[in-house]
Amino acid sequence: MIHTYKVAGMTCNGCRTSVEDKLNAMPWVKTATVSLETLEAVIDMEQHISIETFQKALSNKYTITKNETGEKNVMSSETSELKQLFPLFLIFGYITVAAILLNYSPWNGTGFMLDFMGLFYVVFSFFKLLDLKGFPESFKMYDPLAKAVPFYGWVYPFIEVVLGVMFLMRIEISAALIITLIILGITTIGVIKTLLDKKSIQCACLGTALKLPMTKATFIENSIMIVMAIMMLVMSA
Repeated sequence: MIHTYKVAGMTCNGCRTSVEDKLNAMPWVKTATVSLETLEAVIDMEQHISIETFQKALSNKYTITKNETGEKNVMSSETSELKQLFPLFLIFGYITVAAILLNYSPWNGTGFMLDFMGLFYVVFSFFKLLDLKGFPESFKMYDPLAKAVPFYGWVYPFIEVVLGVMFLMRIEISAALIITLIILGITTIGVIKTLLDKKSIQCACLGTALKLPMTKATFIENSIMIVMAIMMLVMSA
């Protein structure tokens, strides 16, 4: 059974993560997803859990109450998913058009892929750096390396900046491609596990400035970059 609750007292992404972790650790809770934007918690539970029990699991800083419109929100979640992902699709469109314009006359397929990957990293790192404090907390929710080594989450946006410059400036392309395969490969493993477990968590691909759900689109996004990296390595071999 799935129910939606209002959670008061959250002021930052750290609060959201704390509440989400405590709810997910409760017996009979299958998955709990907390949104800082709507101040809501969507909880999928194996059997009914009282409000009092939820409140005891949280600190006094937070207050959880039943959302009367919760069922309606759950029913409309699928239809609103595409709307939530619109910023991701829009950014991909801009990156693609920019890469095409940089290489269309004469057409340079290799240049297109390098510029696409470079622009991808630069643009996506920008959004991560908007909330450098909150990004690592969201990133470690699904990236295995960030979960094991928290420092990796802090330096990841800067790694993307460096890779973006390397692709755009054509610096040590082979090394940049190998690093791309490694870091995106690790992230993709975490994304696949999240999707298979049917967990509803926030995707940190665009940092925490834009609230994006973890969906198949996230897997496709990483897969495009991985495929391009493999193609470039094969072509340069």
